[in-house]
Amino acid sequence: MVWPITAERASDGSLHIGGVSVADLAAEFGTPLYVYDVATLRIQCRRYMQAFSDVHPRTRVTYAGKAWLSRALLEIIAEEGLALDVVSGGELAFALACGFPSERIHFHGNNKTPDELRAALAANIDAIVVDGFDEIEMLADLTKDRSAPQDVLIRLNPGIDVHTHDYRKTGIPDSKFGLGITTGDAAIAVERILAVPGLRLRGYHAHVGSQIFELEPFVETVETVFAFAGEMRDRFGVEAEEISPGGGFGIAYEPDDPEPAIEAIVVAIADATEVAAARYGITDPLLTIEPGRSIVGAAGVAVYTLGARKQIPGIRTYVSVDGGMADNIRPALYGAAYTAELVHRPTNGASETHPVTIAGKYCESGDVLIEKVELPPFAIGDLLAVPASGAYCLAMASNYNLAYRPAVVFIEAGEAWLVQRRETLDDLLRREMPLGDARIETDSVRRSLVTSSSA
Repeated sequence: MVWPITAERASDGSLHIGGVSVADLAAEFGTPLYVYDVATLRIQCRRYMQAFSDVHPRTRVTYAGKAWLSRALLEIIAEEGLALDVVSGGELAFALACGFPSERIHFHGNNKTPDELRAALAANIDAIVVDGFDEIEMLADLTKDRSAPQDVLIRLNPGIDVHTHDYRKTGIPDSKFGLGITTGDAAIAVERILAVPGLRLRGYHAHVGSQIFELEPFVETVETVFAFAGEMRDRFGVEAEEISPGGGFGIAYEPDDPEPAIEAIVVAIADATEVAAARYGITDPLLTIEPGRSIVGAAGVAVYTLGARKQIPGIRTYVSVDGGMADNIRPALYGAAYTAELVHRPTNGASETHPVTIAGKYCESGDVLIEKVELPPFAIGDLLAVPASGAYCLAMASNYNLAYRPAVVFIEAGEAWLVQRRETLDDLLRREMPLGDARIETDSVRRSLVTSSSA
C-alpha cells in the first residue's frame, strides 16, 4: 500500500485521490503540496482498533504524534477513539489547544524540562513516561503538593537490536532513550518512583526502533518487559497495570517493499502478552501500542512541479522539483527511499521510461529526494507525485533557504479542504524585529527582571 487506498488513474491518465484530480488541487493550491486521503487515515485507525479488540480484552491504540500533527488530523484521531502520545511541550500544548482530551495523552521524551512537566501536570494528562533519573527528581519536586498522584510509566531500554537504520534504533544499550534493564538503572528507577508520594507507577513502556517489519522484535520486547515487571513485583510489591511494547511498525515506501502486516503484528503482540502474563503471573494488564507512521504514512502524497533538467552523459540525469529537503529531509538525513509517478501519465501507448534522479531546489548537494526512478517523457512544469509522504516529512519540515512550508489538503469523498495554508513572507517576518526595536524591548525586559529581583 504505497499509495492511498482511493488513488486511481482516470481514463485520460490523470491521478485522482478520493475522487479529486490531483492536478486540479495543484492548480488551486500550488506546489509543493501535501495531500492526505481521509479514507486511508480512518481505515488505518480502524484496522488497529479492530485487530486489537479481536485478540486482547484490554487494549489502547495510541497515535505517535511525532509522525505528524495538525488540528484536522487530531480531530480524526479523537473521533476514531485513539489516544495520543506527545514528545515535547509544543506537541502537548498544540494537542490541548486543539481540544484533544488530556485524559488520553501520554508524554514521552528523554529530556523533558521543568516547564514541560508543569504543563503536563497542570493538564492532568493520563500518564508521563519517565525516561531518566533527573526526570524523577524534577517530578518529585513538582508533585510534592499534589493532592492526587500523577500516573507514570517507566521507559525501559531492553537492549534489543532491530533491522533498521542506525538512526532509527532506540532499544539498543547505546541509546539516549530509556533506562537500561541490564545495567540495573531501570530497577533503581522503580525504587525511586515508589518513594515519591506524588507519583504512581502504573507500568512499563519500551520502544526498540522504527520502520520494523519483523514480528520477532515485538515478541522479544513483550517478553523482556513482562519479565522485568514480574521481577519488580517480587522485589518491591508493585503490580504492572499497563505494558507497552511501543510502536515502530514499518510501511511500504517503494513498490517492492513488504506490505505492513498490521493484523499479524497485533496477533503476535497479543499472543506474546498472553504467554508472558501467564508465565510471570501478571493479571489482565492494559496493553498499549503506539503506531504513528503506519497511520499517516500511506495516506499522504507530496506533489511537486518539475523544473530544471541536467544530463550528465554516462552518469545520470538530474530533474529538479520545487521542493526538497526543506519539506522532506528524510532522504538526506538517513537515506530514506521513495518512488514517484507523473500526475498525468501518457495514454498514447508509449511505455518507454528513463531513469532520472529527483533533486530538490535547496543549496545542498545532498538535497536529493529520489536517487533513481523510472519516468516516461515529461516537460518542465509537469507535476510529480511522491506517495508514502504522510509521516515525518512535514513533521521535520524547515524554512531552510527561507522556504515557505507547504500547504496541506485533506480529501474525502470527492471534496477537498485546505487544512494548513502555505506559509507566507508575513509568517517568516512575524518573529523578526528591527535592531532598534530589539534593543528597546530587550532593555525593557532586563529592567523588569532587575526590578523583580530587587523586590
